[in-house]
Amino acid sequence: MQRFSMLTICLFLLACLTATTAWATSVHYKKGPTCVDNGLTATCTGTLSGLGNYDILANLSTTGTGASTCTNPGGNTKVPGQNPALAVSPGAILIIPNNQVKNGTAPFTVTTKVPADPSPSDAGCPNNSWSASWSDITFTGGTLTIQQCAGSIDSLGVCRDSFNNDIGFLPGGLSTPVF
Repeated sequence: MQRFSMLTICLFLLACLTATTAWATSVHYKKGPTCVDNGLTATCTGTLSGLGNYDILANLSTTGTGASTCTNPGGNTKVPGQNPALAVSPGAILIIPNNQVKNGTAPFTVTTKVPADPSPSDAGCPNNSWSASWSDITFTGGTLTIQQCAGSIDSLGVCRDSFNNDIGFLPGGLSTPVF
């Protein structure tokens, strides 16, 4: 009887020592992603499934061309149409805390920021006393990347452990072309 108890205890301890964390290797979209061009920003929404109980990083990087408008120093004359299309690449990150993952599922909405206005010379304004602003951005490409972190994700989108070391993201993320 004592031998059976000792064997049971040893097997239990061995199982505890070799147990591994369930990695999120089957992350997939339950819904979406759906991406839209909002004029000056882009937004992607969807629902993720197959998640572990970790923080999630949704990283939206985009490319496109921006149309700008020049305004004279009096502020009342705008000159559209003569300004060159300018390349832009706005992006955004969204951090979803692990407490928002419910039964391996989490919704997301990530929206790019409006890029800084072009300089008057880049926008083709008559001179630098004019000001330039974006009137529209046409998004032509991009990537939506979904990753999970076993630590915490900082404001720059870096996965860190409790000692603030960069530990990298878990395997099994998603990278989806958008637009």
